[in-house]
Amino acid sequence: MNELELKQYIAALPKKPGVYRYYDKNDVLIYIGKAKNLKNRVSSYFNNDKQLNAKTRLLVRKINRIDFILVDTEIDAWLLENNLIKKHKPRYNVQLRDDKTYPWIVIKNEPFPRVQWTRKYVKDGSTYFGPYASVGLMHVVLDVIREIFPLRTCNYSLTQDNIEKGKFKICLEYQIGNCLGPCEGLQSEEEYLKNIEDIKNILSGRISVVAKNLKDQIKEAAERLDFEAAHLLKQKLDLLGSYQSKSTVVSSSISNVDVFSIASDEKYAFVNFLKVVNGVVIQTQTIELRKRLDESDEKLLELAIPSLREQFNSTSREVIVPFEMDIEEDDSLRFVVPKQGDKRKLLELSFKNAMFFKKEKINQYEKLHPEVRVERLLGLIKKDLRLNTLPKHIECIDNSNIQGNYPVSSVVVFRDAKPSKKEYRLFNIKTVEGPDDYATMQEVVYRRYKRLLEEDSGLPQLLVIDGGKGQLSAALKSLKLLGIEKKLTVIGIAERLEEIYYPGDSLPLYLDKRSESLKVIQNLRDEAHRFGLNHHRNQRSKKTFVSELDQIPGIGKATVQKLLSRFKSVKRVKEASDEELLGTITRKQLANLREYYREN
Repeated sequence: MNELELKQYIAALPKKPGVYRYYDKNDVLIYIGKAKNLKNRVSSYFNNDKQLNAKTRLLVRKINRIDFILVDTEIDAWLLENNLIKKHKPRYNVQLRDDKTYPWIVIKNEPFPRVQWTRKYVKDGSTYFGPYASVGLMHVVLDVIREIFPLRTCNYSLTQDNIEKGKFKICLEYQIGNCLGPCEGLQSEEEYLKNIEDIKNILSGRISVVAKNLKDQIKEAAERLDFEAAHLLKQKLDLLGSYQSKSTVVSSSISNVDVFSIASDEKYAFVNFLKVVNGVVIQTQTIELRKRLDESDEKLLELAIPSLREQFNSTSREVIVPFEMDIEEDDSLRFVVPKQGDKRKLLELSFKNAMFFKKEKINQYEKLHPEVRVERLLGLIKKDLRLNTLPKHIECIDNSNIQGNYPVSSVVVFRDAKPSKKEYRLFNIKTVEGPDDYATMQEVVYRRYKRLLEEDSGLPQLLVIDGGKGQLSAALKSLKLLGIEKKLTVIGIAERLEEIYYPGDSLPLYLDKRSESLKVIQNLRDEAHRFGLNHHRNQRSKKTFVSELDQIPGIGKATVQKLLSRFKSVKRVKEASDEELLGTITRKQLANLREYYREN
C-alpha cells in the first residue's frame, strides 16, 4: 500500500474490538496489537508523529500493509493478541522470555491411580495440577503426600479381574509401609480413592478439608480404643500442619484469585504471578520481558497476564493488579486494585517478589559489566536529585574543629560514584576567628573553586555541603562571588533526618532510606567526615607535642624540630637515654629536659 491507500484503509476501519497486524514491504508480520476500537487505535499511530517515541516512529515508517480480525469483546481481543504474538513472534512485539517446560503433578486416569510428576501435559483423562515454577517446591509437595498417604508406585494394571486372578504379588514397598497392597486385594479401591480425594484437596489448596478428615478419623480411632491407629493419624495431621505452616497463608476468605505485579526499568520489566486458593499461595512465577517500543507497565502487564494464566491453567475470575487495566470486564473476569486489607498485602507480596527478581537480574548483569552499574547509578542520582546532567564528578565539603580550635575543612571527590582519593584536599582556615561554621564554609568554597577555575580543572556537576540551610547559603554566597552558581548544582544534607536542601527552597527533599542515591550521598558525607577528622587529629597532636617541648627552658624551636625529626615523638624523647639525647642537645639542655619531666 502507498501512503494514500493506507489512509483510506484506516478511515474505513470499524469502530469495534479486534486485533490489528502490521506488515513491512516484504510482507513480513512486524507487529500485532489489540484494541477495543480498531479505527481509533490504528489511527493514533499515524495522526500525530510528534507524540510517538523514536522506536514507534521507526515502526510506523516500516508499515506497508495492515489487516485486522474482529472479535466480540475486548477480552477476546486481549486473548487473541497474546496467542498470535506467541505464534508469530513479530519483531516489534515484547516477547516473554520464558520457554521452560514446567513440571506438573498428575493423578493418572486408571484403577488405583498413581500420583507422579511429569513435564508432558497429555489429555488422557488424568488430572493435572500445576505447572510448578519450582521443581524443588513440586518435590516437597509430593514428598508430603507420600508420607501422609500410602500409594502404589508400580506399573501393574490393577483391574478388579487381574486382582481376583492373583496375577500380582506384594513388593518391598508394602513391606516398608509405603503401600497397602491393593495388588493382592489388601486395600479396597474405595479406601484408596478416599486418599486420592484428599490428595486432590491438598493440591488444590483445600488443606483444611483434609485436616478435618484426619481429625475425624483420630476421634473415631480413639472411641474404639485403637490408640495405635490414632497415634499414626496424629502424626499425619502434624505433618500436614507443618507443610501448611510453610505455605504462604494470606486469608481463608480469599478463595480463588490471581495476583499480578510489575517492576520495570528503561529496558526490561519483571512480572510476578501468584496463584491463591483458599488463602494459600500455591503457585508463583516471575518472568522477564524486554521492551521493544518503550511500552508502559500497563501494556506489558496486559501482555503477561493472559500468557501466565494460560501457562498455569488458571480460570480464576478475580485478578488483583496494581493499577486500573484498560480492558472491559465481563462475567468471566474481574480486575481488582486493592487499597487495603488482605488483598493489598497479597499485591505487596507479589511486588516484593518482582522487585527481588529485578534486583537479582541487575546484580548478575552488573557484575559482568561494571560500567553498566555506574551508568545506571548516575542516572538514578540524576533523576532522584532532579539534576540536568549526569553527576560524573561530585564533591563534598565538611568542616571539622574541636571547640573552635584547629579548624580544618575537607573536600572529597567522587568520580563515577566512587572515591577518587588522589583528588581529596584539605584546607586550614585562614580568615575565620573562633567557631563560625558559616564563615568557614564560605571561605573554603571560595578558595576551592577559585583554584579550580584558575587551573581550568573542571567543575563538579554536583556539590554536596554537609549541613542544613545555613551552611548551604554560605556556600552559595561564594559560588555567586565566583559567578559559577549556575554552572553546578549545590545541595545540603542535614544529618539528623537526612534531609536534602536546595538553594531558595525552604522545604527539604526526603529520599527513600533504601535509595541507592541517598547511600552515595551518605558515603560522600561520611568520607568527608573521616578524612577531615583524621587530619584534624594529626594536626592537633602535632601542635600538642611541639607546645610541650617548647615549654622546656633553654630548648628553642630549632632544637625541638631536631628532636622530633630524630625520635619521631615526644614519648620517645622522654624515654631516650642521656647518651642518645646528647647527640642532639647539650648537657645543659639535657639537665633542663630531665628537670622538666621530673616536675611534670
